[in-house]
Amino acid sequence: MLKGSLVALITPMRADGSVDEKKLAEFVDWQIKEGTQCVVPTGTTGESPTLSHAEHKRVVEITVEVAKGRVPVMAGTGSNSTAEALDMTRHAKAAGADMVLIVTPYYNKPTQEGMYLHYSTIADAVDIPIIIYNIPPRSVVDMTPETMGRLAKHKNIIGVKDATANLVRPYHTRTACGDDFLQFSGEDHTALAFLAVGGHGCISVTGNIAPRLCAEMHALWNAGKIAEAMAIQERLVPLHDALFSETSPGPVKYAASLLGLTSEHVRLPLAPPAEATRARVRAAMSHAGLLN
Repeated sequence: MLKGSLVALITPMRADGSVDEKKLAEFVDWQIKEGTQCVVPTGTTGESPTLSHAEHKRVVEITVEVAKGRVPVMAGTGSNSTAEALDMTRHAKAAGADMVLIVTPYYNKPTQEGMYLHYSTIADAVDIPIIIYNIPPRSVVDMTPETMGRLAKHKNIIGVKDATANLVRPYHTRTACGDDFLQFSGEDHTALAFLAVGGHGCISVTGNIAPRLCAEMHALWNAGKIAEAMAIQERLVPLHDALFSETSPGPVKYAASLLGLTSEHVRLPLAPPAEATRARVRAAMSHAGLLN
């Protein structure tokens, strides 16, 4: 069963805005060597809304090539167009991804039935494990546990990335979907609390720059060393705060640049972080022991 620290990868970019394929490959390899248990390219953290279809597919291909089966690859293939999400999902399977992460359709605000039909259409068409990504703050819609329970009956729909930060929700999801339905927190602050209510891990943003600490935190929790795991989370909380003090992934790409992992460049309409945010990120990274 997949569990532990999964990382929603940033997409390294050059100053001219193009995807830096060499840095991406190096970053994926570093993540795996640092203990990340699953890499998740082409999500919101990977700036999927502003990647062209060709770039999106190439990022998935590079991630699969570099992972080489060492850890699973969960490719982001969501869209508010079912046809587009289906195309991306077919490509991810052909490229060798182990599973896909599909966000609830944003902007067009589908009903619960619309969301059910969106996911079931893709699951019927492509034989690959699907993780539902439920993130109401970005997509506006919130999939209910009842709808998720309907979808969980499909053999290809195996779990959820829950970014509601609602720690009651996992109980209702488990009741609706069963104990084998994977539940991952999509919000770093709740990573441990989510495990305490039956979750299986966290799809992390902070893991981009602190992969070893995030992996160790989950390993300690799973070993029953709760106090040690909590100590790491407390050390990371200021960093979680800083990385979301402006729209992600601006702050986390800046943090990655401080570690020499990639440039800080993001694509418009995202803007470079303000100086106050940069100072906050640097201070949090020092507090976490990531900067000397």
